[in-house]
Amino acid sequence: MSIRPTIKYVVLGTRGSQLAMYQARSVAWLLQKSHVELSVKIRKISTAGDKVQDAPLARIGGVGLFVKEIENALLSEDIDLAVHSCKDLPTDIPEELIVAAYGTREDPRDVFIGAATGLDDIPRGGRIGTSSLRRRSQLLSLRPDLELVDIRGNVDTRIRKIKEMGLDGTILAAAGIKRLERQEEVAFYFSIDEMIPAVGQGVIAIEIRDNDPAVRNLVSVHNHDDAAVAVRAERALMKRLEGGCQVPIGAHATVQAKGLRLRAYLGSVDGVNSIRDAIDGSREQAEDMGVELAERMLAAGGDEILKEVRVNAAGAE
Repeated sequence: MSIRPTIKYVVLGTRGSQLAMYQARSVAWLLQKSHVELSVKIRKISTAGDKVQDAPLARIGGVGLFVKEIENALLSEDIDLAVHSCKDLPTDIPEELIVAAYGTREDPRDVFIGAATGLDDIPRGGRIGTSSLRRRSQLLSLRPDLELVDIRGNVDTRIRKIKEMGLDGTILAAAGIKRLERQEEVAFYFSIDEMIPAVGQGVIAIEIRDNDPAVRNLVSVHNHDDAAVAVRAERALMKRLEGGCQVPIGAHATVQAKGLRLRAYLGSVDGVNSIRDAIDGSREQAEDMGVELAERMLAAGGDEILKEVRVNAAGAE
């Protein structure tokens, strides 16, 4: 690939959902704000996760369901940079690619959309719609009486299905709700301790080719250091646990005045067996903290939970 001394035009790849387009436009705006002569073209790319809407992600299997086709476009130089929801990005990405910047973290919590005003206010035996194994496991660990119903789709679709399917509610990411300016529909916010978020939740990741220093210089100035440190800790934990959408894992790191705190969850799909743990350390130890906490959780019974989850996943295929 030829080195471009000055960039005046880039193609940004993204999924085509309303939320993905919002995120892509926000990145394009940032780039153009700092480089007023830059022209940014946004290219919508349909991914495997977008194409298969009638099955839970865990049942579809594989990794990178919402990013692989976009990464392929990067590798083939059809686009110059990719904008992802960080929680969709696998821990292992092609060696030719790098994450050049993590955006400022939006509210990382999960929210409940429905009539209940709190977790204890959800009716006994209530039907809650979610296809996320992480949310399913944590919710059942707290409220084993609830019935979890698989639903997928964008924000509009999932909210609409509450009425169509006679559900008591659904759970969504606060970041997406805020970016789409739909906070008035939130019944309540789960605390981080109640519902530990997905790895990278609330963070936008900008991925580029490693051999494109011109684009790296364009993008890297928009990296948010605190978000990057937190995400490194979370992704290190998930990588050690070999997690993905098929495993109920949550992890959330917070940058504090004296360092970094990482909280994590690992549970069975039915929430009967679960481990919640936390670790404190320095910013410089972010990745080591993730690995150490993962090792601690494995030793506390996490290895058996993972075996159970994977046996169940294999049986469902």
